[in-house]
Amino acid sequence: MTSPSAHLTRPGGPPLDERITGALVGAAVGDALGGPVEGYSPEQITERHGGRVHGVVGPWHGDAWRTARPVAPYHKGDGHVTDDTLMTHALVRVYATVRDHLDAYAVAAHLVPDLMTNPRWIPELEAETIPLHRIFLAEKWLVARLHYGHVDPREAGTGNIVNCGAAMYMAPVGLVNAAHPAAAYAEALDVAGAHQSSYGREAAGVFAAAVAAACAPGATADSVVAACLALAKDGTREAIEKVCEVAARHSDFESALRPLREAVAPYDTVGPDYRSPSLGARRPSRLHAIEELPVALGMLVVAGGDFRHAVLGAVNYGRDCDSIATMAGAVSGALGSPVPEEWAKTVAEASRLDLWEPAVTLTGVTREVFARDVDRRRAHERAFAELGGPGCSD
Repeated sequence: MTSPSAHLTRPGGPPLDERITGALVGAAVGDALGGPVEGYSPEQITERHGGRVHGVVGPWHGDAWRTARPVAPYHKGDGHVTDDTLMTHALVRVYATVRDHLDAYAVAAHLVPDLMTNPRWIPELEAETIPLHRIFLAEKWLVARLHYGHVDPREAGTGNIVNCGAAMYMAPVGLVNAAHPAAAYAEALDVAGAHQSSYGREAAGVFAAAVAAACAPGATADSVVAACLALAKDGTREAIEKVCEVAARHSDFESALRPLREAVAPYDTVGPDYRSPSLGARRPSRLHAIEELPVALGMLVVAGGDFRHAVLGAVNYGRDCDSIATMAGAVSGALGSPVPEEWAKTVAEASRLDLWEPAVTLTGVTREVFARDVDRRRAHERAFAELGGPGCSD
């Protein structure tokens, strides 16, 4: 990626293609860094690694990853991406096929068959197989409801556990709607209706809006949060507001780890023990929020939009930190903060993935969609003018 100094002469920051690349590569890198410490507390992470994690690390249980509980048989660590990136890239492929805005029906028509029928290299399984064999139960729900249940795609998310499953891969929606957070929010809510309901679906919309807002010329961490607060509803809005208010008092993730958790705890249904959720966990609610998005935005604020700082803060937070770091990486990357080349190279090689190709593909699609949007808007303007709309001559 281009160095920060190269953008000093460009008003508003990096161009669209660099922002899309930064977001998608940044999301994958955050995912890979967070994977090996997912589910643990900051204290456990420190004890296991002899301090904070500062880059790519190996599996929590070392060579015993194939059999060690509770995450067997997944090889998390060593630069391997998880299902967050697998799903993100799958959604990019849907955009590459449709080459226009998506909805819940596009998920049923294109995403689900891709998960079921197209074998790919799965880094955590160290095997080539269909993505369905890796994705979590909350994502398998897409296949059960849409392929086997033939449920209306717009309603298929109802009944699923409410978690970050849909939000974690919504960055492409934000990028296709670059610099238009409200449009990203609306499109993501439609797309995510096939997968999630309640505050899980809401988080998908707000995360897409955050990525879109980060693409705006001159965007900052604070402007991204403001855009999210202007759109978010219910517990999701309140959680983001409270977490980011706390985050604004900190400039390093070390001091922010516990305060951010305390700020989001009242809205999080999982409870203090991440691996033993409470009885009320992941049920629909207007009062609650997923933990991952508010914390990701909080780390963005703590880091002042800096990629490395935001992602490492997310990783060392623990709990669902691969998804938190995915979100923090996507938004800070879209802001134009450079993704460390050594991290990106390590993750790409270890995961056997071209992290840059999806960005090239999505940039082309985004430009095509924008051109169609302009044509559609102009057609509407002409039609409205014929109806005697404002500014029309008598």
